[in-house]
Amino acid sequence: MSLSCSVMILLLTAGCIRNDIPYPRIQQNIITLVAEGQQRAASINSERNEVTVYLDETVDIQSVKFSEYTYSEGAESTPNLGEGRYNLSSPIIVTLHKYYDYDWTVKAEQTIERYFSVEGQIGESVIDVIAKRVIITMPEGTDLRNLTLDRVKLGPAGITTMSPDLTPGKIDLSYPLRVAVECFGRTDYWTIYVELSELVVSTSRVDPWSEVVWAYGDGPSDVKNGFQYREASSSEWIDVPMGLVTQVQGAFSCYIPHLKPLTEYVVRAVSGKDYGNEVRVTTEATAVLPDGDFENWCQIGKVIFPYAEGGEQFWDSGNTGSATLGPNLTVPSDHTPTGSGKSAECTTKFVGIASIGKLGAGSLFTGSFRKVDGTNGILDFGRPWNLRPTKLRGYFQYKAKNIDYVSTELAALKGRPDTCIVYIALTDWTAPYEIRTNPKNRILFDKDAPYVIGYGQMQYSGTMDDFSEFEIDVKYKDTAKVPSYIQITCATSKYGDYFTGGNGSVLWVDQFSLGWDLTE
Repeated sequence: MSLSCSVMILLLTAGCIRNDIPYPRIQQNIITLVAEGQQRAASINSERNEVTVYLDETVDIQSVKFSEYTYSEGAESTPNLGEGRYNLSSPIIVTLHKYYDYDWTVKAEQTIERYFSVEGQIGESVIDVIAKRVIITMPEGTDLRNLTLDRVKLGPAGITTMSPDLTPGKIDLSYPLRVAVECFGRTDYWTIYVELSELVVSTSRVDPWSEVVWAYGDGPSDVKNGFQYREASSSEWIDVPMGLVTQVQGAFSCYIPHLKPLTEYVVRAVSGKDYGNEVRVTTEATAVLPDGDFENWCQIGKVIFPYAEGGEQFWDSGNTGSATLGPNLTVPSDHTPTGSGKSAECTTKFVGIASIGKLGAGSLFTGSFRKVDGTNGILDFGRPWNLRPTKLRGYFQYKAKNIDYVSTELAALKGRPDTCIVYIALTDWTAPYEIRTNPKNRILFDKDAPYVIGYGQMQYSGTMDDFSEFEIDVKYKDTAKVPSYIQITCATSKYGDYFTGGNGSVLWVDQFSLGWDLTE
């Protein structure tokens, strides 16, 4: 066979060879997304492939422009979020391409403050955004032709016009009033109604906690309204101090402190000589925070854990991750506020060999370290909890180093003193919340997320000579919501999740406990 024929056969044979090696399936993520006029940073969930942007009320939700976006390296998107404007009144699908397609949902949340009130109305007006109507409750016998409008706002501030042009002053609501509300070149038609009520004052809701009760009422807006309460076993009514009552027009509320747990109380709203309906409630129990004294520790293999061997685990740390490359960053310490027992010592330290490794921040958290993801961690945040504490108390001492390790997004912090953080959150999670520190699919805790019911935090930057007592107030979004999980986190470097901090910063914490009362 000639050489030319051999070459020809080889080429024909090569043409029949197929490349059956599949492309790798690597999750492609939206890393950052910034909308013009956003209120706060977008929430990015790479587990659900979902981004939520939070828009100021003056942004047209039907014409949103993105000023910044980044994807996983090498990924492209359809549509291109850097071009054009997007209608986010309903979610849109963004597809990332790199060998395969990965669909992401991008949606927006926007809260527009609206109100409409007249003098003497009972309670707050009902603002029905879907039906585009306002319902006002007035006492029987009110002359609806001669009402006084206190204030009105039915659209975004500064860019909304109304026809007729409603301003504070006299208004006739003896018949439904139709109002054209124009904004962003679109017009909605609202209707203002009045309902008459024989009831002057009512107790609309009472939310019992452990040592505090929250009460809500509706009454005339032009008088001071309040509340009374008593133990169910007593006939003596006690006036709630007016300093604890908040009134906005005809809606008013209060908190009643210094109550007994697991005790039945009766609460009623009061307006002048009129009394509202009586509501009976029973306060909740209190509970001790498990292992809040940090006396119990154990070591399994190379890893030190903040609980007794064989005991119930309530707390965990990042030691499972740091010990794969070197030291435990959270350890028991004999340095305590009282000079006896144990505290938890958390240290920020570069973990690795020579230049191979990364900065690790010592931490404690309620939950468990699930597994190592390369040099990153996957954690389960939260422990089941259904009570509503008002405070987190404890002792801490901090010695900050200047930040010498930074991530790309936090490069501007280099050289500044490190900052420690302790926070408590009550959430409505249905299961432990997965945390991922890998920048490629990062999921972190977001204190502003809808799943947070109550939150409080303490931060400190500097060097302390000794322990100091702290008290963190927990602020709740809604006094009626009951949590399902509690999350407490302590970290020696606030931005440790971004591998940013000061090598050598140290945080000691001890004697954590929960408070259940509010002060007057």
